[in-house]
Amino acid sequence: MTENYLYQYPSLYPGILIKRYKRFFADVELASGEIVTAHCPNTGPMTGVSTPGSTVMVSKSQNESRKLAYTLELIQVNDNEPTWVGINTVLPNRIVKLALSQYLFPELGNYTLIKGEVPYGLDKKSRIDFLLTGDSSSFLPTYVEVKNTTWASGRLALFPDTETTRGQKHLRELMALLPHSRAVMLYFINRGDCTAFAPGDIADPVYGQLLRDACAMGVEILPCRFEVTPLGVRYLGLATFNFNELT
Repeated sequence: MTENYLYQYPSLYPGILIKRYKRFFADVELASGEIVTAHCPNTGPMTGVSTPGSTVMVSKSQNESRKLAYTLELIQVNDNEPTWVGINTVLPNRIVKLALSQYLFPELGNYTLIKGEVPYGLDKKSRIDFLLTGDSSSFLPTYVEVKNTTWASGRLALFPDTETTRGQKHLRELMALLPHSRAVMLYFINRGDCTAFAPGDIADPVYGQLLRDACAMGVEILPCRFEVTPLGVRYLGLATFNFNELT
């Protein structure tokens, strides 16, 4: 039933990915045979989830002033066990906000106020995705950073899939918040086939070591599993997190 979805997609159109290029463009053959260039709202390498010939879903904007009417939303991976992967990196923060408003993450405690894009860090030039505060004096301000995660090895979700100096900076800034605040790294696993999570050391060993350091200092890790379908996105709970499962 649709009420089980945190987020419901607009009408989506099936197609086949011909190629993705220049980060923001994807040529797609629609079911009608028409070939369109869709906007790809994902600046990363999309490791393992941008294979030409894959089945995709695109949305179509009604805004006639847009240069690209279509947006790449989903791509299907794993021929033996087909799984939809969310491509649109704009959506994870929106969906996490919906989940926070429904208190779907009990690990975060009894917060009463959710603020987004709050300046923080030593220079106040960074913005945390969410700041949670509570009425109780015992509730520490809780800073939550969200990272979209699509790379996988079997059932193991991995982040990052490329070197990310920005991600490294976020970990350092979260560590600097301790012990006067709670610092939480929330990994939005944008596919339903992964049951475990680990840092992608092969892609960015510096990030992997920083994540270990952050855990040791008290930064909390929430690897959140989401099932993605052409109808919508549903929260499945937490993946297991074990540094021994590193790739």
